[in-house]
Amino acid sequence: MPPRKLKTEESSLTPTVKIVIDEDDFLGQICGVGHANLDALEAVLGVPVYSLGNELHLRSEDPAVLERFGLLLRTLGQHHKLGQVINPDLITSLDDALINGDEAKLQQFQDSAIVIPQGFTKVFPRGWHQVDYVAAMRRCDVTFGIGPAGTGKTYLAIAQALSEVLSKKRRKIILTRPVVEAGENLGFLPGDLSQKISPYLRPLYDAMEDLIPAEILNRLEENRVIEIAPLAYMRGRSLKNCFVVLDEAQNTTKTQMKMFLTRLGEGAKAVVTGDLTQVDLPRTQESGLLHARKILEGIPEVHFSMFEKKDVVRSSLVRKIIEAYENHEGS
Repeated sequence: MPPRKLKTEESSLTPTVKIVIDEDDFLGQICGVGHANLDALEAVLGVPVYSLGNELHLRSEDPAVLERFGLLLRTLGQHHKLGQVINPDLITSLDDALINGDEAKLQQFQDSAIVIPQGFTKVFPRGWHQVDYVAAMRRCDVTFGIGPAGTGKTYLAIAQALSEVLSKKRRKIILTRPVVEAGENLGFLPGDLSQKISPYLRPLYDAMEDLIPAEILNRLEENRVIEIAPLAYMRGRSLKNCFVVLDEAQNTTKTQMKMFLTRLGEGAKAVVTGDLTQVDLPRTQESGLLHARKILEGIPEVHFSMFEKKDVVRSSLVRKIIEAYENHEGS
């Protein structure tokens, strides 16, 4: 992609500060796909930013902006060396911390990377709500991640679960979802019960397959280190030294949520994810996730991470779709 340049009429307005970047990969990361990261830099700094060859140019004569530009580039360079992909969310979040002089927040952002052992991968949170969510999963016995689709709730939960199990901090992973029909009837799906349930659990497999090789996943399942089951199968169990993820929790009833949370035994950790805008329960039935939020928020060992549409990281299109539905429902 050719470098983005200023329009001719803009070029003589104010002095230009030039920063030479010797590392091609870092330069490409700074620019981003379609110069999206340069657009983000312009948005946070409020001045034109453009590239020429291996140079970044900032058009401003404000010393505070120039200093902030240099500090932001150095901070982004540190994250790049850690292996994090630079994106507009990262730029916005780091700039927010820099403006407020919050060194602790900057350090927390760097420390929040989820390392999946045995050389598989690192997962980096994107934005402060994801950083808060990861910190809560490490700190609390029960963490709720509530918000729109595409905010990384389930993906980060599974990444943290794999990290803890493969590093021997937990004995096994249990992944579960309520089997609730969304306009279709299970009885019309082919196969036995396990085959009928499989489509409901597919998103959990997708996340794991993105994080570890399929052969490792198969081996962990064969050795029962990873167990995937519908929520109904949790009744009567005592889950000890496990990392348990309850996905699509907006479709639990109050009774089911209480049943799930009271399964947790010694050394167990639970992460509950859901989107309260996509409840498939009958209208007369209150979501167990909503009810849990009302009654559990005061317990120190329980944390609620609330995501918003601005936290959507799946794609900018998903964010626009969510916003369009919200606007329509509000009209």
